[in-house]
Amino acid sequence: MASPRVVAGAMLMKSPEPLARVVLTGRRRRLGHRVMDPKAQAVGDFSLSIRVPGYIPTPEESRQQMTQLVAALDDPVPEDVATEDRTLPGPVSDLPIRIYRKKGGRSPAPAVAYFHGGGFVQGDLDTHNGICGKLAAQADCVVIATDYRLAPEHPFPAAPDDCFAAYRWIRENAAMLELDADRIAVAGDSAGGNLAAVTSMLAADNNVPLPAAQVLIYPVVQNEHTTLSRDELKDGFIIPRERIDWYDLQYFGEQGAPKGDFRAAPITRDDLAGQPPALVITAGFDPLRDEGEAYAKRLEDAGVAVRLLPFDGQIHGFISMCGVIPQGRACIAEISGYLKEVLG
Repeated sequence: MASPRVVAGAMLMKSPEPLARVVLTGRRRRLGHRVMDPKAQAVGDFSLSIRVPGYIPTPEESRQQMTQLVAALDDPVPEDVATEDRTLPGPVSDLPIRIYRKKGGRSPAPAVAYFHGGGFVQGDLDTHNGICGKLAAQADCVVIATDYRLAPEHPFPAAPDDCFAAYRWIRENAAMLELDADRIAVAGDSAGGNLAAVTSMLAADNNVPLPAAQVLIYPVVQNEHTTLSRDELKDGFIIPRERIDWYDLQYFGEQGAPKGDFRAAPITRDDLAGQPPALVITAGFDPLRDEGEAYAKRLEDAGVAVRLLPFDGQIHGFISMCGVIPQGRACIAEISGYLKEVLG
């Protein structure tokens, strides 16, 4: 039987935002000038209440947990969006993809190649169904999500290899897909933000037309715990340090991340000039906050058009929790507005 604390946390997490704000009066978490959003705090506190210190689930358990969490906390695909499952040829085997298209939408349409988060270990087409569906509906573009290979069964660099292959295939088959090949962006959250950035770099290095834009949602762009946010939030919500280290172990193996390989850590790439315009989103109570902001600054210094959008009161993963965190919906609306602006 769940403890009273866990039950109370679950009830607060599901409660309307005004009630959560009242219940947490005088107890809001703070970090410097940042004050945690009440619904984010309810979710974060609930995650802490059910975490077993020192225990990391197996990859299979971790995947099941993410699937169950998103199913409980996110919104479904909007009714005016149709989905189609198919495959594309990957570097080793066919890769499942899901195409989201607004019913009655324009053709040829702009598009977004979307890469899901999950530490390179979790996540699939279903865990990011709601995000991709909402983007297709609100940004008036086709969204194509790729189910890339996961670690530890398929360690680095399987994920970036798959995502770049998917982007290139989408471009090469734009006419068949009724897409405008000149208006194809990339996007992703967390590990997927890493993969969107890396895909843009690989396109430049392989003489493939660059994405029209890149949307990086609380991206992981480095492999070291050298930022203030990674230190002050090492015991924080959703992805504490022990979980980040476990992800890295699954993805890179005992040898660790290869030094100087931008596919592992995009922020280490020497020259970022010529990269696509970028929208970078960060969350104030996320260990990845500072590296996302540092990457945005490096892009800007290289002459790339960058828009940094910080959600100071949020936690990692909040756009996957739109059913309980209203700011997740607000973030997707901001991304959609940006995509409409840059894709036309």
